[in-house]
Amino acid sequence: MNMQALPVVALTLGDPAGIGAELIARLLARPDATADANIVLIGDRWLWEDGQRIAGVSVGTDEVKTLAEVRSRASTARPAFLAVQSIDPALVQRGQAAAPGGRAVLKVLDQCMDATLAGEVDAICFAPLNKQAMKIGGMQHEDELHHFAEHLGVTGYFCEFNTLGELWTSRISSHVPLKDVAGYLSVERIEHAAELIYRSLLANGVAEPKVAIAAFNPHGGDGGVCGREEVEIIEPAVKALQARSWPTASPFHGPFPADTIFLKAQAGEYQAIVTMYHDQGQIAIKLLGFSRGVTVQGGLPIPITTPAHGTAYDIAGQGKASAEAMWQAFRIASRMGATRILGKTATPA
Repeated sequence: MNMQALPVVALTLGDPAGIGAELIARLLARPDATADANIVLIGDRWLWEDGQRIAGVSVGTDEVKTLAEVRSRASTARPAFLAVQSIDPALVQRGQAAAPGGRAVLKVLDQCMDATLAGEVDAICFAPLNKQAMKIGGMQHEDELHHFAEHLGVTGYFCEFNTLGELWTSRISSHVPLKDVAGYLSVERIEHAAELIYRSLLANGVAEPKVAIAAFNPHGGDGGVCGREEVEIIEPAVKALQARSWPTASPFHGPFPADTIFLKAQAGEYQAIVTMYHDQGQIAIKLLGFSRGVTVQGGLPIPITTPAHGTAYDIAGQGKASAEAMWQAFRIASRMGATRILGKTATPA
């Protein structure tokens, strides 16, 4: 890729009590890390040094004073590093969620989002964070996606995607009690979720995405005798999607019973599945490859990605963490960041 076209991808170190700094150190120690992105790492100097020590690597960086400098660097052969002070190391107890760590994560992520709004960053890839730490540290939302959406001024539909290799999933409801899920189902929400994941796959370089829509009830509702959500909501949504004009041929299909839909995707028939609630997709994705899964924040004006596995407090500081999911999250951020700056899609992912 031409250096001038390289997307600026901001990396963050995640929750300071978890495995994030170790993961970033392993990621940036790869010789191919800077091939497709102009990388800028943002975080506390002490935490970055600690991450390298735990990972047993040493990574050369070029220090910058502002994020505005990154795009015009003479060389992108090494990651840029913007040192910030977000947390005193004395306030960090490894392996425990705490308010200071949550505040530190929010400070760095907000700085990255401000930089993207200013045109200085094209994508964000963050190391694992902890929702509990962020909430007790001041986050006023149910999760980081809603925090991102408010900070970035998003007024349209947004949702979380989970990916594993070539397979992406989205969901109509997310971090809500299971007893409330049926109330979230609507034709409009299903249409929005399906279109969003379809356009996001285009932005990620998939030429002809095929999207499957999951049913809600056992056996797809058995024609209405085992629940009527399929008949009254999901089938009309699929038909409405099929009636519209799309850049590629026949992208939407379903609804399919949830206990067989992933078999179709595993066989290569579909690149994306729209599920109706959190565990309907998450159980399958994590069973298929827990250590490689990636979360993509969908519907935002910028690509934001992260590993799907969390902070792994139980092994923090032990040098055992695998960086495979971190690498996959970074690759998606780089591809989608490149698509964004080249203007290849009409709707941002």
